[in-house]
Amino acid sequence: MSTSDVTKDGIEGERQGRSALVGQGLDGHRTRRGRRSGRNGRNGRGGRRGERPVVPEAEFTSYYGKPILNQITWEPRDIAGYFFLGGLAGAGSMLAAGAQLTGRARMARAMKVSSLVAIAGSTAALIHDLGRPERFHHMLRVAKLTSPMSVGSWLLAAYGPAAGAAVVAQEARRQRWLGRRLVSAATVLDRAATAAAAGLGPGVLTYTAVLACDTAVPSWHEGYRQMPFLFAGSGLAAASGMALAVSPTAQNGPARSAALAGGLLEIASAKVMEHRLGLVGEPYSEGQAGRYMRAAEALTVAGTATAVLLAGRSRPAAVASGAALLAASACTRFGVFHAGRQSAEDPRYTVIPQRRRGESDAAR
Repeated sequence: MSTSDVTKDGIEGERQGRSALVGQGLDGHRTRRGRRSGRNGRNGRGGRRGERPVVPEAEFTSYYGKPILNQITWEPRDIAGYFFLGGLAGAGSMLAAGAQLTGRARMARAMKVSSLVAIAGSTAALIHDLGRPERFHHMLRVAKLTSPMSVGSWLLAAYGPAAGAAVVAQEARRQRWLGRRLVSAATVLDRAATAAAAGLGPGVLTYTAVLACDTAVPSWHEGYRQMPFLFAGSGLAAASGMALAVSPTAQNGPARSAALAGGLLEIASAKVMEHRLGLVGEPYSEGQAGRYMRAAEALTVAGTATAVLLAGRSRPAAVASGAALLAASACTRFGVFHAGRQSAEDPRYTVIPQRRRGESDAAR
């Protein structure tokens, strides 16, 4: 109940801040008179000139102090490891196919084995993080092209056996005691399985980026244009690092070229994404995510430079550059994971982009 009263001497008992503010509208919204003037073409902007907002900027809080978005409950080790190992496997199969076609047998063999181990680890990490791991097979009950998780599950289901068959057939063709017919059959199977794994490799390499961007997590969702390129560069750098670490120096030419391409793509994509995201890109340079991303950039530069300049002549340099590139790729995946978690925890990264989109739509 108001305690103010109108007397001959004016208003008595007036409470500060309770009087109406006449002629002033809210920032970013049209008043009724402004809409009329906009339609009549008086100022063309839907409001009186010189109007000032009287409502202060909102504080980004939520009901009962709870976050706006449901918090990420995934374990960093499981999901970031799932991202990293999947990229290593997919790019590794492509390098294995290229090495086999160019007669680099030892490099092809090593990359097939590493891809099989990586995809097994990636699948195990994904299943371990599920609430009910024993129900993983339910993900294959349907195939839904609009669901990145469904597409990814089928990719894993097809890629895993192909990678495994390539390793088994490769080892069988080395066993001459099996007989000519069995060795010939193993050779045909090896070529077919290697080609199939390489064909599925790009999908395995990048689908996890689409999976992350299909969520409501701001720093993931808003980066949907650059994230697949970032994951592709990171995975290619990891696979080339593995090839440098396990291949003879005389056979690592393609790995050095792949390291250069992957390193440049990873660094460029990360920079472009952070720049284009603006406010939502802040988590990639702050906190735990920022530390991971800075470490990834430094390791990528060091590993790529060593691979290009020294790995072709020195076996220790090749191993060192390979280790640096593998570590850089892992840091990138952990950095992306923690950036998403940080953006989901802060309401600013959800509210401000929505407000800007609303203002942009209203201005059209």
